[in-house]
Amino acid sequence: MDPFWWIFFGGIAMSAIALVGSVTILLPPQVLDRIVTPLVALAAGSLLGGAFFHMLPTALGVAAPVTVFAWAMVGFCAFFALEVLLHRHHCHRDAVECRQPLTYLILIGDALHNFLGGLGIGGVFLVDTRAGMIAWVAAAAHEIPQELGDFGVLLHGGWSRRKALLFNLLSGLTFLAGGMVAYAASTGLDVDFLIPFAAGNFIYIGASDLIPEVRRHGQPAASALHLSAFVAGLFLLWGMAFALQP
Repeated sequence: MDPFWWIFFGGIAMSAIALVGSVTILLPPQVLDRIVTPLVALAAGSLLGGAFFHMLPTALGVAAPVTVFAWAMVGFCAFFALEVLLHRHHCHRDAVECRQPLTYLILIGDALHNFLGGLGIGGVFLVDTRAGMIAWVAAAAHEIPQELGDFGVLLHGGWSRRKALLFNLLSGLTFLAGGMVAYAASTGLDVDFLIPFAAGNFIYIGASDLIPEVRRHGQPAASALHLSAFVAGLFLLWGMAFALQP
C-alpha cells in the first residue's frame, strides 16, 4: 500500500483516539484513578521501546550514527521547548481533579504536540512501513492516557461533554495534518531525518514526562504494578520488533 494511505488512515485513527476521553464520564472516579497511572506507565514503556527497538535502529540503517543521534536530540529538544513555551503539564491521574482555567492552552499544546507527532511518524512511514506501524502503536499507547486526562481537565474547566469531544477531536486532527505535510515534503526533500526526530520526541515524552508522573503517584503497594506495566510496554515493542522483521 502506498505510504500516503498508511499516513492518511493512521492519522484518522489517531484522531479518533481523542474520543476515548469520553469514558471518564462513564467510569467512577475511583476506578479511573486506579487505571490511568498504570496506563501511563505502559505508555512510557511503549514509547521508549518504540524509540530504542525500532526507530533508532531503522535510522541507523540509512544515516551515519552522529547524524541520527543529532536529529534525535533535535526531536527531544523540540518537545522540551514546546512544553516550556506553553507551560504544558500532563496531569494524567490528577487531571480529573484539576480545575484550571487553562483549557484552551491545553488544546493548543495538544494540537502542536499532535502536529509534530504526525510529522515525525508520517516521515517514518515514508522510509519504512513496518517502523511506521511500530511508531504509530507506541504513539497511540501514549495518547490514550493523555486523552483521558485532558478530557477530564476540559470537563472540570466548565466545558460541556459535546464541546470537549469536538475540540479534542479537532486537536487530534492536527496529527493527520502533520502526516500530510511530511508526505508533501517528501517529494522534494529527504525525510529520513524524521525517524530519529520522532524517536527523540518519544524519548522526551516517556523519560521526562511520563515516568516522573508515574513515580510521583507511586504508592509502595502500587509501585510493582506500575513497574510491571512499564516493562510490559517495553516487551510489547521488543516483541513486535521480531514479529515485523522482514
